[in-house]
Amino acid sequence: MRTVRAFAPGRTEIAGNHTDHQGGRVVAAAVSCGVEMRLEPRADGRAHVESEGFAPFEIALSDDAARVDERGTTRALVRGVVAGLRGRGVPVEGFRMKARSTVPSGGGLSSSAAFELALGAGLEALFAGEGAEPAGAVGLSVVGQAAERDYFGKPCGLMDQLAVACGGVCAFDFGDAAQPAIEQIDFSFTDHGYALCLVDTHCDHSRYTDEYAQVAYDMNAVASFMGVPVLSQVPEAAFMDRFEVVRAGLGDLPALRGLHYYHEMSLVDERIRAMKAGDIAAFLDATRRSAASSAQYLQNVSTSDRASQPAMVALALCDRFLEGEGAARIHGGGFGGSIQAFVPTDRLPFFKKQLDEHLGKASCQTYEIAPEGARAECL
Repeated sequence: MRTVRAFAPGRTEIAGNHTDHQGGRVVAAAVSCGVEMRLEPRADGRAHVESEGFAPFEIALSDDAARVDERGTTRALVRGVVAGLRGRGVPVEGFRMKARSTVPSGGGLSSSAAFELALGAGLEALFAGEGAEPAGAVGLSVVGQAAERDYFGKPCGLMDQLAVACGGVCAFDFGDAAQPAIEQIDFSFTDHGYALCLVDTHCDHSRYTDEYAQVAYDMNAVASFMGVPVLSQVPEAAFMDRFEVVRAGLGDLPALRGLHYYHEMSLVDERIRAMKAGDIAAFLDATRRSAASSAQYLQNVSTSDRASQPAMVALALCDRFLEGEGAARIHGGGFGGSIQAFVPTDRLPFFKKQLDEHLGKASCQTYEIAPEGARAECL
């Protein structure tokens, strides 16, 4: 019996907070954790899924349409990936899958994208057959994105899946959504004396899916108000010329979120230049300004719940214990999940100790950049 082993890493967003779904530019990196799977075919047309730490389940693959009652579940992701691969001509049939993940669920490291890409790569290796043209990084990413958006029910851009698929540090330009530009960047934070840390807010970001979805909804509304589908198609000067009109027509928060897009885009470019030049000081300065933009303009740090501000508390503690060094920012979708911090290596023991004391043991984790993306091999 054929057996396939697949693996996909988690990802961290380095630059470009909520810019990918507007056709913008981002920098993201694969990190040293991931989802590993073993897959085998079975003849009954059903998927048997076992994930370490979760109850196993089966679904019939005769019907691969999205189901409302499966939204927000792993079942939805499995059905969505199967449907996406079939749509690309891969004759996916029944299979048995066992998965193990070291990506913290709900922590903003894209555990769902890692699952989607590992499953997509594994099923392609299992069923595509000899001579079939591989989907490649973009093709598998589109399959994963559609599964998460249309089946799982979470609106998302393509950054998470593409970073997981490509590996390393990459700059992505989503101006052409069908064929995003991809540029590998050779950069090591460790070589420049900094540790890449992710601080757990101890609040699964899925708890605030509605607030996350509202961010994209508001930015899309601004783009539509300007007569285009995404903000990348509106020059910044044109947006600023109509800023007060946007405020009057849509309200202050959508207008501010539109303003964040343009501010963040300039900061993405600054960080790309800094990384290429090996200028860590310029990178950190732009990162601090990006953090302020996400908090003040995008407003995806604080939640609408006055009694629960997990990301804001974690970010405040990071700022306090960095004491003006390094940088910290909201990571990914926001509201919960994790805070990203670039910490001087000589300050790392103190920083981790303080965060663990205030937020709980192992709240601050250090990650390395993973050079390889999603992949599969036949055993």
